[in-house]
Amino acid sequence: MTSLHLRNRPAEAGALTQQQRRRIRQRALLLLKYFVLTGLALLFLFPIAWSFLNSLKTPAESLAVPPTYLPTAIVFDNYAQLEAFGNYGIIGHVENSTIVALLTVVGSLVLSTLGGYGFARFNFPGKNLLFIMVLSTMMIPFQSILIPLFVMLVRFELNDTLIGLALVYITFQLPFGIFLMRNSFLAVPKEIEEAALLDGCSSLSLLYRMMLRLVLPGIVTVAIFAFINSWNEFLAALIFMSDQDKFTLPVFLTLVRSGIYGTVDWGALQAGVIVAIFPCLLVFLLLQRYYINGLIGGAVNN
Repeated sequence: MTSLHLRNRPAEAGALTQQQRRRIRQRALLLLKYFVLTGLALLFLFPIAWSFLNSLKTPAESLAVPPTYLPTAIVFDNYAQLEAFGNYGIIGHVENSTIVALLTVVGSLVLSTLGGYGFARFNFPGKNLLFIMVLSTMMIPFQSILIPLFVMLVRFELNDTLIGLALVYITFQLPFGIFLMRNSFLAVPKEIEEAALLDGCSSLSLLYRMMLRLVLPGIVTVAIFAFINSWNEFLAALIFMSDQDKFTLPVFLTLVRSGIYGTVDWGALQAGVIVAIFPCLLVFLLLQRYYINGLIGGAVNN
């Protein structure tokens, strides 16, 4: 018995060594993954950090050649200088962007939720064909339909209005929103709805009281996409808005880019970029948990 036990000890020692090697390989792969992800995070955050540091420099230092990486003196004059551009300064244009973004979010949520629920739970002739037609509009470049949309807005006297611009953004957001909400509703078991319907709950009451809570990640995802896209959109806002006082923030930044008397205040421009980035970054960081769940739930269900 003693000899057998001694013979098995080298084998056990070899097995432990192999297990330790496996753990070392796993830890090395984990460290490599963290190293790569950290490098990518720094790569994507570098432009934001560079703009923020430049926004804290004096005008002379922001134009220095070669550029300085860190400001020698931290000043906030560039943010105050943004009020010198346009008739209302940056605050009025932030209000315009906020109004357009909120209208786009509300309109996209209401229409996408109702449309997605209808495609997911109701049967009607041509449902699949209509859904394919809705998705096919995502393949149309929005630049190609800007002129027809402009003509329609002029006929309905909605051109050069924030409401008209929000309607254009809602039109662009609906295909993706309906697709995501349809798949989110399909992920909910039908037995839950059938039990509520047997208790006398109507379809709209069921949607409002129960289903909206179950598809909250999908709703938040649609809201994030609608907010970020409408907040950052430039081309449609530039074409449909002619009154300078109604410019959204991205269009307002072109005024800062043009400068006063042809001069460009790079410090003020970088400060405007930071102001434009901050709301989108804040919304994403606060709602990223719902955003990830909504994308996963909306992508894997058919």
